[in-house]
Amino acid sequence: QVQLVESGGGLVQAGGSLSLSCAASGIVFSIRTMAWYRQAPGNQRELVASISSGGSTNYADFVKGRFTVSRDNAKNTVYLQMNSLKPEDTAVYYCNVPNMGLLREFWGQGTQVTVSS
Repeated sequence: QVQLVESGGGLVQAGGSLSLSCAASGIVFSIRTMAWYRQAPGNQRELVASISSGGSTNYADFVKGRFTVSRDNAKNTVYLQMNSLKPEDTAVYYCNVPNMGLLREFWGQGTQVTVSS
């Protein structure tokens, strides 16, 4: 059974920082790309950042220079360090394992991030 357990969300003032974690189980973590998405009320879910099995990273323009995605294959965990947070970063953040060939996609339950102005 695949589980993706996010943690680290919360309330922070604008300009502050938060660090999200996603602990994965039930998958061969080291071979899978991992991603973070977010969804604000009334908006579609959008890609925030991804990191490949080899460590290559990709960021949405709206977080470049502020967010950093990383992974620890020994801990089966992916991280999202969020700095210089803005009120528009307020959303539920989801950990994602994209599909890979015949291997299906998985989602975490989400963690709320609220940035106050």
